[in-house]
Amino acid sequence: MKEKKENQKRIKVLHFQPFAGLSGDMVLAALLDLGVNQREFKEAMDELGLGVKIKISEVERANLRGRRVEVILPEKKEIKERKWSEIQSLIEATPFSLQVKERAERIFHTLFQAEARVHGRRLQEIHLHEAGADDALVDIIGSCWLLEKLEVDKITCAPVNLGSGWIKADHGSLPVPPPAVSEILKKVPVYSFGPSVELTTPTGAAIIACLADSFVAFPEITVNRIGYGAGFQDFPDFPNLLRVFLGEEDDKKVYPLYEINTNIDDTTPQVLAYTCEKLLKAGALDVFQTPVLMKKGRLATQLTVLVAADKMDKVIEILFKETTTIGLRYHPVERQVLERKIETVEVEGRKIPVKIAFYGNRVIQIQPEYDRLSELAKEKAIPLKEIQQKARDLWKKKQKGLKDNEKRWKGKN
Repeated sequence: MKEKKENQKRIKVLHFQPFAGLSGDMVLAALLDLGVNQREFKEAMDELGLGVKIKISEVERANLRGRRVEVILPEKKEIKERKWSEIQSLIEATPFSLQVKERAERIFHTLFQAEARVHGRRLQEIHLHEAGADDALVDIIGSCWLLEKLEVDKITCAPVNLGSGWIKADHGSLPVPPPAVSEILKKVPVYSFGPSVELTTPTGAAIIACLADSFVAFPEITVNRIGYGAGFQDFPDFPNLLRVFLGEEDDKKVYPLYEINTNIDDTTPQVLAYTCEKLLKAGALDVFQTPVLMKKGRLATQLTVLVAADKMDKVIEILFKETTTIGLRYHPVERQVLERKIETVEVEGRKIPVKIAFYGNRVIQIQPEYDRLSELAKEKAIPLKEIQQKARDLWKKKQKGLKDNEKRWKGKN
C-alpha cells in the first residue's frame, strides 16, 4: 500500500481565502505573490495593446505585508465602455493559449449576464463600465494567464466576505452587495463581516464564481506557497488582504460516495420535482426517479440520490422535510469520472465552449455547453440539435487541422 501511495500522481490545488472579500486587482496581486516572474507578467500584459502601465509593490494592511498591483491608465484616457462583442474580439486577438482565452471569456460573459439580468435587457445591449475598462481587462486576463503559469489543476475557495453598507454607483446609492455581485454569487457561500464597505467587487465575484471547482473552508492539501494580495484601502484593525494557498493533493480518480433510496407512494409529481431540484441545489451529484411496484400492488416512485459524505446530512433532512417518506436506505458506493477539459469553437459567429471527456488518451464525449447553444438557437431561430451537431463537427475539424499542421511541422524538421 505504501508503494502505491508514493507512486500516486499529485495535482496542484489553489485555495482562495477571501476573509476580506476579493477584487480583480487583489486576485492578480495574490497570484503574483506566489512567485511568478514580474517582468514576464508585464511583458505578457503588454500583448493586450492597451498602453497601460502596471505597478507592482509591497504594502502593509493592518500591519501585515501584502502585494499590491495597480494598473495605471495613460493620462487623459477616458474609461471605455465595451460591449460583449468588443470584449470577445479583444480576447480572441491576444496571443495567449486557448485555456486562458476560454477562462477570460467565461468570466466576462458572467459579468455581462449579471448586468443584463439586473437591468432587464438583452446581453448584446449591455455596456460594461468599470468592469469593461482597461484595468479590469488586465485583472481578468492577467489572472487567467497567471493560473496557467502556475500550472494549477484545481481551484477551491472558502466562503466569501461581501462587506456591508452602501456604495455610490452611476445610478445612485446601492446596498452592499450591489445587484450585479448578488446575481453572480447566487450559489456561492457568502457572509458579511468587518468594515462597512464593499469588500467583493463584480470582477472579483465573477472570477471566483467561474473558476472555483468547489467552495470549502479549507481543502486537505500539502501547502507549498502562500500569497497575499492587498486591496486598495487600509483599515486600522482589519487586514484588507486576499490570501491564497498553493499546494498539492493526491489525484483521486475514484470518489467514495453514498447512494440514498426511498420509496414513496403517497405524494404528487409536483412535490417530487420540487424536491429533486432542492436536492441538487444542496449539493447532490445526481437525483433520479424510478417507478416501482410495492406491496398490495401499489404503484410508487423510488427516489435515488447520489451524494458526497459531507453533504449527506443536508440531503437526508430535505428528504424528510419535503416528502412524505418515513424511512430511507443508504450505502456507500464508488464513482469513476472521466478526465475532461474545455475548448472553444465558433458557431454562427458565437464562441461556444465544448466539454471534451477522455478515457486515457481517447476522446469519449464531445459535449457543447447547453446554455450558450440554447441562446444561439433562440437568437438565430435554428433547431438546437443542428447547432449542437455543428459545434461537434467544428471541433473535430479543428482537431484534424491541428494534427495535419503537426505532421507538416515534423516533416520539415
